[in-house]
Amino acid sequence: MQTTLAPLANAAQKAQQTVQPAWYLQLRQDWHQDVMLMIEDRLPKVLIILFILVVIERITRFFVNRMRRIAERDTMDPFRGAQVRTIASIIRATVYSILGFLAFLQILTLFNINARPLLASAGIIGVGIGLAAQSLFKDIINGIFILVEDQYNVGETIKIASLSGTVEDLTLRLTRLRDGDGTLYIIPNSQIATVSNLSRDFAMASLSISVDASADSSRVLKLLQAIGQDIRNDEGLKAAVLSDVGVSGVDAINGRALSYSISARVKIAQKDDVLRAFRNRVVDTFKREQIPLGIDPANMLLIAQQKAAAEDATASPAQQPLVHA
Repeated sequence: MQTTLAPLANAAQKAQQTVQPAWYLQLRQDWHQDVMLMIEDRLPKVLIILFILVVIERITRFFVNRMRRIAERDTMDPFRGAQVRTIASIIRATVYSILGFLAFLQILTLFNINARPLLASAGIIGVGIGLAAQSLFKDIINGIFILVEDQYNVGETIKIASLSGTVEDLTLRLTRLRDGDGTLYIIPNSQIATVSNLSRDFAMASLSISVDASADSSRVLKLLQAIGQDIRNDEGLKAAVLSDVGVSGVDAINGRALSYSISARVKIAQKDDVLRAFRNRVVDTFKREQIPLGIDPANMLLIAQQKAAAEDATASPAQQPLVHA
């Protein structure tokens, strides 16, 4: 039985070989050789290189996260913390871009695609793209100058392109800014012409106080100087106030309201605390010393008419003046 089936099987195999064309057999043989070569030779090399890239990515992520934690813990020097956060963002973006490009080249190598013609073509195409995408290169160039010149960092409060807020992210191409309302602004670096950094080095805490003209000016100045000295010597605010509190004379006269100003150089992060302490002490001191604060001159005529109406019941009702005194 086997002897009779063997010739039939050989005949069927020969018939099948005669049906398949030669180019198909050659293609199948070449494909098989390429797959075996890729598995035996190129695939292990590519896997090793990709493994190394993954290790580098993990190391980069570890150091970037560590730098961010250091920046969050460094509350005594907000400027240094902002610099560390900015450097961490730039390192992450740069390393990820390089690793992605290297991984792409390894994928081309795995499929036996020569990358040199592609790189040469990319260079030619890049010239054409560069002419059409000049704003992109302007963004990158301006971003480089922002970093080199240390114009601002992540976490600082700035004013750029008529917008103000806190810098949340800074890359070579754009700046992400969030204002006090929570709105996130994404600004290309090429649109940044003037930068107002509100968080660099120190801030000026200035307060204007309106006092009624009936108060003695010299007495008001002495009280304001005493308040400033009290703020300067306060244990909770001593480290925040970087200079002596300056008290000027009368800065403005608005009817019976005289404006006095006090100012001091303070730490940026504690400016609001110092101003609140100024206001509280001014209110408490003036109330204790019975010094009247400023009165809106537009209401002076109304107050006088109300007093006259109280004395004379037959007087006409008080009217709000149409023109400021």
